[in-house]
Amino acid sequence: MDASQIRDIANRWFDAFNEHNLEKLLALYHDHAAHFSPKLKVRQPETDGLVTGKAALRAWWADSFERLPTLRYYPTNFIVGDTSIFMEYRREVQGEPHLMVGEVLEMENGKILRSRVYHG
Repeated sequence: MDASQIRDIANRWFDAFNEHNLEKLLALYHDHAAHFSPKLKVRQPETDGLVTGKAALRAWWADSFERLPTLRYYPTNFIVGDTSIFMEYRREVQGEPHLMVGEVLEMENGKILRSRVYHG
């Protein structure tokens, strides 16, 4: 993959999230993708912050979209590597303080294989 293809996946990722379009979002991921998030660790401690596979991703994000109907992400910076991208973005939810987030998406064969969220 080249840098423009990786960045295109990241842009489609933001579009899907901001539309709360679960199918569009899941289409970007490998069937056996892994996702780590500190918020996942807090909300579902039994996962230790890590879920694997589209069924687990679907459950996690469906719950997020339902609980947070005003959730929006605003990208502020991208750093593209050979097979990954580091995305910095602002998380906004009505009634909550804005949160700066970093996330790495690791790609394989044009799909997201692993993602890891960083925030305070």
